[in-house]
Amino acid sequence: MQKCIGVIIGGKSSNQYGSLCETRPAYMLPYGGRYRLIDFTLSNLANNDFSNVILYGGRNIRSTLDHVGNGAPWELNRRRSGLVIFPAVVGPDGMNSNQLETLNETMTFYEEAKEDYLYVVDPMLIDKEDLTDTYDRFIEEDYDVLLFYTNKEDGLGKHIGEKKLIFNSQGELVNIGTNLGTQEKFSLLTKVGFIKKEVFINLVKSSIEKGDAKDLTEAIANNCSRLKIGLHEEKENVEIIRGLRSFYDSNMKLLETQFYDDIFYKNGVLLTKSKDEPSTLYSDESKVSNSLIANGCIIEGQVENSIIFRGVKIGKGAIIKNSILFQKTEIESDAVIINTITDKYVTVKSGVSIVGSQNLPYVIAKNLVVEK
Repeated sequence: MQKCIGVIIGGKSSNQYGSLCETRPAYMLPYGGRYRLIDFTLSNLANNDFSNVILYGGRNIRSTLDHVGNGAPWELNRRRSGLVIFPAVVGPDGMNSNQLETLNETMTFYEEAKEDYLYVVDPMLIDKEDLTDTYDRFIEEDYDVLLFYTNKEDGLGKHIGEKKLIFNSQGELVNIGTNLGTQEKFSLLTKVGFIKKEVFINLVKSSIEKGDAKDLTEAIANNCSRLKIGLHEEKENVEIIRGLRSFYDSNMKLLETQFYDDIFYKNGVLLTKSKDEPSTLYSDESKVSNSLIANGCIIEGQVENSIIFRGVKIGKGAIIKNSILFQKTEIESDAVIINTITDKYVTVKSGVSIVGSQNLPYVIAKNLVVEK
């Protein structure tokens, strides 16, 4: 992928995650006991030999700078090219600029870059895929844009509001629409995918001048009839995180062996910032079943169907079920935590019971001390 720039355009609004995104972008949410969501995108780019990667970080990027830094864990700390993080572009009114305006602010970078193509990806996708054949097809068939999609069955309406592909009776793409849940089966647009740099620059500039689009997908949709658009169906597991419920559900799916193996072992390794911690200590009274436990924990109570991050302490007699405990959470003795997400450095005092719903897990904000 030496002629292609990896472009990570930050996830949508963080308002759907409650207090979990008050101090971090959504793509920096912890995941799977020791990772961040952004690790999947950066690892996929690294595994596909991208050497030039742009991350539009958005606001509150302190955690991004701490975790991603210069990209060293993904070997993107290069003297030339490598990883560049662009902060949010803020207008005179103090509000964030829209996606196209943000891209336009950094247009000089693209105009001066030696690469001819872009791979545009959403960091809220948990997706690992070997892109070699798809990239070759994009070049050989001389597409302007190669859109990535996955066929979904969504009887529960989890993907309402997402972008979907609209086909005519001949199976040809005619537009990009919004899923309103009227079809149980539909083609969900997962990301822009590959796009020629020249086409990208023209789309951004012309759409801003016309004022007819706010993001790149909308700009492509407005020009469907004149662009040569190819399609690529993603058949691997693709998880899309769009809110608290999907974030919770995706973490819980890690307890299924097949899903865990698919996302961690297929199509390259998953890389992250390394942290040294001692092994987890399990006391004689502890009881753990069907859970992911990171290192550096002290487990003295009962843990069932849960994701436990590094450095968590669970006291004697405490019960944890169907919950996600972020780093350095401390659950004191005889406390009960069910269907709950605790942010970093939360302390739940002895004897406290917190019970959420699997449809809407209870969230405890960072650094909070919960007591009777």
